[in-house]
Amino acid sequence: MSTAVSTDARVKDVSVTDEFITFHLVDGRIISVPLAWSWRLSDATPAQRNNFEIIGDGYGVHWPDVDEDLGAEGMLHGVPARRPKK
Repeated sequence: MSTAVSTDARVKDVSVTDEFITFHLVDGRIISVPLAWSWRLSDATPAQRNNFEIIGDGYGVHWPDVDEDLGAEGMLHGVPARRPKK
């Protein structure tokens, strides 16, 4: 017997705390990565972190105040963004 499981890595909701970036996906999964994975969001104020828009039919999230874009697939398989060298 096999069971078909539907996965859909589109973002339904987002939360950013002082510790984690969390995506709630439409298929019920919840993905969290450390806030330090995004230096732009780490440096952002709570108001800037809460100002986001879900883009690309739910496959990404954009924070216009800090010009940051993250995707669910990147969070599932990605690596932290490195701070540029000055």
